[in-house]
Amino acid sequence: MSYYPAIVLSVQNLTKTFSTGSFFSASKSTAIAVNKVSFDLAQGEMVGILGPNGAGKTTTLHMLVGVLKPTSGSIFYFGKDFSIARSELLQSIGFASGSLQLPTTLSVAQNLDIYARLCGLNKQERTNRIEELLTTFGMWSLRNSATGHLAFGQLNRVILAKAFLAQPQIVFLDEATAALDPDIAHTVRLFLTKEQTQNGTTILFSSHNMVEVAHMCSRVLVMKEGAIIADSAPEKLTHQIAKVRVQLTVLESSAQISHFLKKHSFLYTAQGNVVTIEIDEQAVAYLLNHLARESIMYSHISIDKPTLEDYFLKISYAPTQLTT
Repeated sequence: MSYYPAIVLSVQNLTKTFSTGSFFSASKSTAIAVNKVSFDLAQGEMVGILGPNGAGKTTTLHMLVGVLKPTSGSIFYFGKDFSIARSELLQSIGFASGSLQLPTTLSVAQNLDIYARLCGLNKQERTNRIEELLTTFGMWSLRNSATGHLAFGQLNRVILAKAFLAQPQIVFLDEATAALDPDIAHTVRLFLTKEQTQNGTTILFSSHNMVEVAHMCSRVLVMKEGAIIADSAPEKLTHQIAKVRVQLTVLESSAQISHFLKKHSFLYTAQGNVVTIEIDEQAVAYLLNHLARESIMYSHISIDKPTLEDYFLKISYAPTQLTT
């Protein structure tokens, strides 16, 4: 018998508009920040949300955690309407964002302890969980420091700890690894994977780190101009880009190969003896055969397939259209 994970979040036609123009202006208009966004999340999924700046990612996340009220549309957690059971459902939701602020005069431990009390954790649970998370994120030694004295990356780690403090079933992360040192970012990624695989935590996070998203997520939501234009596995998105990069280190001057590439209308760049060619994957064999016929010798060749970053750049500048 097949097992299908339970749907823990269902979003239907979620829309957010803002009025533009001053209060006293005679001419007011409406800007659509999020336009009829629909998607489901299953238990234990780790899903990335990508899009250019202004695509509506943060606005969407803010509606999902109750920071903003939707103009229209519905949000259901575990089959319950978020607009009706908001207080109850927030107990099962964690949220971390660089835009969040914590009381600056309270220490790291005090900030987390107050939030843990609000979540209903007893004293022993609070003590154990705070120590566990601060140790994991390399912040235990700063537990008595005022949050107002922390660097931005350190504050991000405290906010991450806060998001997972009550062991929520769903966590939303907005640029969770931004401003983190590479070693700490790696630790955070390992922690997120552990939460997903061992505890079945559902995680939706936005990031500009394409390698991070491609490595961690089985699914990606791509937003542009307030709408979801793609909802697919990372590898399926990159397959939409037919071209690969062939990089050659030629043994002699690049003039000969440049002449050949221009003659055959190949798109390329040359820096010294290193030539990079963008070409359809099916044409790679054709290229190499003709280089051999022209006696163009090279000492090194690499063929790089399209990445999620290539896809991101493509959709950022292309006219908006729905893809899957």
